[in-house]
Amino acid sequence: MLLSDAAKSYEADKKIEGFSAQTLNAYRIQAKLLIDYFGNININKITTLQLKNYLAESSNSLKPSSLSHRIRFLRSLFRWLHEEDIIELNPASKIKEPRVGKRIPKFLTEREIEYLRDACFSPMEKALFEFMFSTGCRIGEIVSLDRNSINWGNQSAIVRGKGDKEREVYFNIRCDIWLKKYIDSRYDNDSAVFVTERSPHRLSIAQMRYIIKRISKRAGINKTIHPHQLRHSYATHLLNNGAPLEVIQSLLGHEKSETTRIYAELSGRLRQEINKDEKHTN
Repeated sequence: MLLSDAAKSYEADKKIEGFSAQTLNAYRIQAKLLIDYFGNININKITTLQLKNYLAESSNSLKPSSLSHRIRFLRSLFRWLHEEDIIELNPASKIKEPRVGKRIPKFLTEREIEYLRDACFSPMEKALFEFMFSTGCRIGEIVSLDRNSINWGNQSAIVRGKGDKEREVYFNIRCDIWLKKYIDSRYDNDSAVFVTERSPHRLSIAQMRYIIKRISKRAGINKTIHPHQLRHSYATHLLNNGAPLEVIQSLLGHEKSETTRIYAELSGRLRQEINKDEKHTN
């Protein structure tokens, strides 16, 4: 089987399994890079040594996390090919990911959150910011959110996360107020919760990122603000208020508890030092 055919069959199988469009697109990019390097050769001709050479060359231009992603794709692809009896031996079975040190998630202080909140002008900006911060949702989950996914009775919403898995998230009263004001102010019939201001249609991830960047610029905070920082801030806020890690894991939609446990690295002493530094600078 040719490499291009193997990649298409693999993608089709993962689509049937319910993998998200974003994940499938990422796999498609990795498959193209593989074909660009090896050419459209017979999949059986690729050896472990060739894969290691490919990864070694890739490591010159990739961060360890990106290289790990590439390795996970190769291991998944060739494992699937082996399980489907398309190849007799799996050349990627013994390839290991690079060691990546634990990174403490970047979060925003309560003061910074208030600066950002104050810098939101329109009902849409206020609704989007409050929803991001009070639910801790990933930006892709918010982009795909529909109006009929919101349960106003208990201030919750059903979002579709990684692996196309659904989970229930909860928003606070402030978010409830601004979300209703925003939706009530619209005259379009688009099913999306958040839409563009002109010719209303569902916001893209890039457009949503731009809105957060616009808000942070107005707030005058001397750091680059990304939507994912609001997710980290939400988790840190829950941790500071005594929420069990199991609850935080469920609300964030983390598959592994280890991912959530990283937030516990922000010990009480470190949080106190951060708050102390903030008082001195203000």
